Formats: sequence, structure tokens, C-alpha cells
Amino acid sequence: MKIGAVGDNCMDVYKQTGEAFPGGNPVNVAVYCVRLGENASYTGVVGNDEYGRLLKDALKDKDVDVSHVRELPGKTAITEVEIVDNDRVLGDYDEGVLEQFVLTDEDIDFLASHDIVVSGIWGKIEKNLGNIKSKGVPIAFDFANKLDHPLVEEIIPHVDYAFFSYDDGEDSFIKDYMKKMHAKGPQLIIVTMGEKGSIVYDGASFFRFGILPCKVIDTMGAGDSYIAGFICGILQKKSIEECMEVGTRNSSITIQYQGAW
Repeated sequence: MKIGAVGDNCMDVYKQTGEAFPGGNPVNVAVYCVRLGENASYTGVVGNDEYGRLLKDALKDKDVDVSHVRELPGKTAITEVEIVDNDRVLGDYDEGVLEQFVLTDEDIDFLASHDIVVSGIWGKIEKNLGNIKSKGVPIAFDFANKLDHPLVEEIIPHVDYAFFSYDDGEDSFIKDYMKKMHAKGPQLIIVTMGEKGSIVYDGASFFRFGILPCKVIDTMGAGDSYIAGFICGILQKKSIEECMEVGTRNSSITIQYQGAW
């Protein structure tokens, strides 16, 4: 099976130490899917700077297909990160050359050759999702915690597996929201809730899964790890509960070291 990750990337630069780690939602998902034994590619753009070369080389080292990563003149995107009580706090963001990111027809055909395509709210591909979906490839999409973002209504009819994050735990609001979103087209609505676990709605029932206790070093990449695990479970035709477990186990690995990967 092959996962086509597409959209944003960045270098996560830690303010306390000055260390820089490759990241970005689709980038992370691609790496984590390979870690779980699947094949994955990343489609996007980087700058022609040191960070761009570092990010591309790091993905190659993780056996991610980077044949559709383009270099543009300028800076690779940067996110400032600060660790507060073992939790990552995101600071200033410089989009760099990602501001110019546009999928080509060749990119779209390449993505359509995969078993599933995954992207996120900052991936800048919302105008292409319908085209990709029309080619018969399912779409997984991370809306993060942007439940009220105007792009949700535009994007979600094209999405098969819609991921959200919500910090207030399982309550009437989030369950009503999941029902509303499911009615717009996705097969599954998946919500991660941090230390409160995760919840999935399939149009008929809610499924719940807790967390696996572990020593938390850095929560960077926790949600992306869950998404990767869940997607791999889907491709392996596992049950919803099994997909939730794979996602949770994958996330618990990531949060025990510094940086996304």
C-alpha cells in the first residue's frame, strides 16, 4: 500500500536550544506511515536554502519518496517551538516559499496513483481535492482544531476520513459536531482529544479509545502519528477500534522523544 502525503512542510525550530527538526502535518504522516511498514511519498515545495536541503535529505533517509518535492528560490517554512511543561507551544510561523505552492497536473496524477491521499488545513490544496477524489483515490484530511474554519465546509464533501482535534473531551457539542460533519459526506469523523483519548463516528455509532500511559518528552507530532496509524489500519482493513489502537500506539512512541521524528 502507498500513502500520498501532500501540502505544507516546515522546520520546527526550538527556541530554548536552537535545534531544528523537519515537520509539517503531511510530512510527518508520510514518515510515520513508513515507520509502520507502508510506502509513502511527500509532495510539496521547499526553499533553495539549507533548511530545504535538510528537510528533503531527512525524508530520503526515512525512505519517503520525494520525487515530487520541488525547490523554489527563497526560504523553507519555519515554525518557532517552545517546550512548556513537556508540551509543545507553537510560536511565530514564516510560510516562506509555501506561499507559492500550487499542484501541477503531473502532481495530481501522481497522487491519484496512491491508495490514499492525506493532507491538512494548511496544505493549500483545497482547490484540488475534488479533482483528486474524482480519480478514485480516497482522501484523509486533518482539520486540526479548526472546527470553525471557513475551509471546513468547502473541503469536507471531498473527504473520506476527516480528522479533528478537540481539547474539551467527549461532550454533547463535539458529538453533535461529528454528526453534522458526517452528514456532509465522509465515511468516518475522527476526533483526537489529547490525554482524553479519541472518538470516532461512522454515521451510526460512536467508538472510543483511551491513551497508553508513557513518559512524555515532547508532544510534537502526536496527532500526526495517530493519523498515520489510523490510516495504515484502514489500508490494512482493520476494524475502527483496531485503527484507533494502532493510532494511539504510534502516537505513544512519538511523544517519548524530542521533535516530530
